[in-house]
Amino acid sequence: MVDDVSPGSIGAGRPLKGAHLTVTSKEFTEQLILGAVMGIAFEAAGAEVLDRTGIQGSVGAREAVKSGQADGMYEYTGTAWITYLGNGHPITDPQRQWQAVHDADLGNGLTWLPPSRLDNTYALAMNQANARKYGTRTLSDVAALSRSDPGAATLCVEGEFANRADGLPGMEKAYGMSVPAKNIVQMDTGIIYTQVQKGSCTYGEVFTTDGRIRSMNLVLMRDDRKFFPNYNAAPVINTKALEKWPAIATVLDPVTARLDNTVAQTLNAKVDVAGEDPHQVALDWMKAEGFVK
Repeated sequence: MVDDVSPGSIGAGRPLKGAHLTVTSKEFTEQLILGAVMGIAFEAAGAEVLDRTGIQGSVGAREAVKSGQADGMYEYTGTAWITYLGNGHPITDPQRQWQAVHDADLGNGLTWLPPSRLDNTYALAMNQANARKYGTRTLSDVAALSRSDPGAATLCVEGEFANRADGLPGMEKAYGMSVPAKNIVQMDTGIIYTQVQKGSCTYGEVFTTDGRIRSMNLVLMRDDRKFFPNYNAAPVINTKALEKWPAIATVLDPVTARLDNTVAQTLNAKVDVAGEDPHQVALDWMKAEGFVK
C-alpha cells in the first residue's frame, strides 16, 4: 500500500515504524473495505504494508494469518465459532461469543482484538409494498404468515443459505415455519436484492450490513428469537506479529470501535451501488473520521 497518510487520532509517534505488515481479507465488498481500513491504519502508524486482500473463500484468508503469510484481517465471530472451530450452536450474547472465539483461537496462534458493533448476520427482507400488505416485522410474523397463507410466503435465497444449519433449515425449525418447497427459489446473492425490490419474492435472504438494503429501502424482519449467530467483525492478528508489534492493538482499537452496521451499509453502498473503489472508500472514511490525515 502506498497511501500518503500520516497520523490523525491514531498512530501518533508512529509506533509501527520499521514494521513490515501484510493485511488480508476475503473477496467480497465489505471485506475488501475492512482490509484496506486495517492497512491504512498500519500505514499511518509508520508500517510498510503489503496488500493481500481479496483472497477467495473464508478459509484461505484465515490460513494466511494462521501461517504467518499475513499478519492480520477482520473476521467474523460467528464464522470462526461455527465454520472454523466446528461448533454447532452459536452463543447468543455477542461479547460472550467473541470471548469464546478469542479463547479457542489462542491455541491456533491467533489473537482476536476487541470486536466492533458491526454484525454482518443473515436476515430476511421485503420491499415497502409487501411490508404494508402483509404487515410482518419479525421472523415470528413470517412463520405465522407461512402457516395462515402459505402462498404469500415466497423466499429468494442463495444455495449456501438453503442448506446451512445456521441458514434456512435451522430458521424454519426454530420458528416453526412451513414454507412449501415450490415457494423457495435459489439464486445468486446479488439477484436476490433486485428480485425482492421488484416483489418477485415476498422475502429475500440478505446480509444485514449490505448497502443495497438502504439504497433499495428494504425492510428487515427482526430475528426476535435470536436464531442467527452473531457475526461481529473484529481484528484477528497473528499472535507472533502482535507480540513483536503490540502497538497494533492500540492503533486498531479506536477504528474498530467506530464500526457498526450503519457505517458498513454506507461504505458498502458506495461500492455496490455507486461503483466506487473499495480502497478509496476506506481511505476517504478514515480521513473523514479523523483517524488519519
